[in-house]
Amino acid sequence: MALKENSLLALIRVRGTVGVKHDIAETLKRLKLEHVNNLSLVLATKPAIGMIKKSSDYITYGEISADMLAKLLEKKGLNVDRQSVELVLKGEKKPEELGIKLPLRMHPPKRGYESTRKPYGHGGALGYRGNDIDKLIGRML
Repeated sequence: MALKENSLLALIRVRGTVGVKHDIAETLKRLKLEHVNNLSLVLATKPAIGMIKKSSDYITYGEISADMLAKLLEKKGLNVDRQSVELVLKGEKKPEELGIKLPLRMHPPKRGYESTRKPYGHGGALGYRGNDIDKLIGRML
């Protein structure tokens, strides 16, 4: 996993709640991912990376680009200028300061998820995807 410190990550819950261990369910709740197809924006700090690793069997995540973040916010009805989007990406502003209420409820992706039981590198939908998270978010808009 090649996560950069202090980069903005987009987390999407892929799997449901049945059979989830209590501590993992609590971690997902703290990441604001209580339901399938919820999207949350998290700054990659050491504690956040630990929580992401713990719950990686239920989520997919990666670094979101400025273009996709702006497109996502526009689609969700928030008029945010490009400079504010850049500040959020750098970690200088929190998403809540722009009026973004997390989590964002998303549509299921067009053409569906890949296998929800395999990691992304093995043809599935779980775990770290890097910049490919933009493609998934684009399919969910």
